[in-house]
Amino acid sequence: MNQYDLNLILNPNLSAEQVQIEKDYIETTLKNSGAEMSNLDDVGNRRLAYAIDKDREGYYLMYTIKAGGNPEKDIASTLRLRDHVRRVLVVKDRPEWKTKKA
Repeated sequence: MNQYDLNLILNPNLSAEQVQIEKDYIETTLKNSGAEMSNLDDVGNRRLAYAIDKDREGYYLMYTIKAGGNPEKDIASTLRLRDHVRRVLVVKDRPEWKTKKA
């Protein structure tokens, strides 16, 4: 199993209950695809570089997951079908990209 970063941008106008529903759905999707969630960074609303669906902000969720196979196909394609999900990005975590500070 490889480690991946799963980054999502949700609709910024969601209530706390709606955000929790989206988080539960994402975790269920991860479990159904055989992935393991190791970390969740709930950043909250942040300003976007460009407008998405006329919104200048987005609600950011950043997951660290361990998955086998092709998570772009399995997980991201399922999450893109949700109405409140604006963007999905899956990036393979590679140790050589991380720099060590002296």
